[in-house]
Amino acid sequence: MPPAFTAEEKAHITALLLETGEKLFTAQGLRKTSLEELMAPTGVAKSSFYVFFDSKEALYLELMIRQSGEVKRRVIDGGLLSTDDPREGLRRFLHATLAELSANPLWRRLMTHPEEMQAVARKLDPARVTAMSDNPVTALTEFVADRSGRGELVPADPAVIIGVLQCVLLVPMFADRLGDPDLYRKTLDLLVDIVASGLTQQK
Repeated sequence: MPPAFTAEEKAHITALLLETGEKLFTAQGLRKTSLEELMAPTGVAKSSFYVFFDSKEALYLELMIRQSGEVKRRVIDGGLLSTDDPREGLRRFLHATLAELSANPLWRRLMTHPEEMQAVARKLDPARVTAMSDNPVTALTEFVADRSGRGELVPADPAVIIGVLQCVLLVPMFADRLGDPDLYRKTLDLLVDIVASGLTQQK
């Protein structure tokens, strides 16, 4: 049986796990990070990890959820919803999200390692994520559904529209296959413009 922890001990160890997990996951990934490495700073046996999290994937998911509010402020509030023009909103959203994936090592790690993204997604609790008031995915889904209902987006299933946006966000994974690296930024900018224009109805 794992040892019993006081509330103060649990809070302290949880904080250490979150801090250590962020460092290790971004440096070496989910698969290569061991329970021994995660628990080492706590001074507690590795078997006690499961007192705090069901799995490494659950720890990774918790880290992402804790960042979701800031991510939403940057990509949704500061991008998608920063203008009344849906075309410009989509353009700003894509640029902001691409910048987020470039600057945020935790989210970038999942985008560049699909197998790790799938592992984390399998641990996803849909009810918990849906209930989050600052979930960027929920905010994007609501935007697309609303603007589609107004006839401001192309007549397509909202899930398909979101899928098209996700395709753009996957492009950085293949940047080294897109020819001249000096043209990568111009290529990406043009793609964002084409997609934002193509998804919105002409006025």
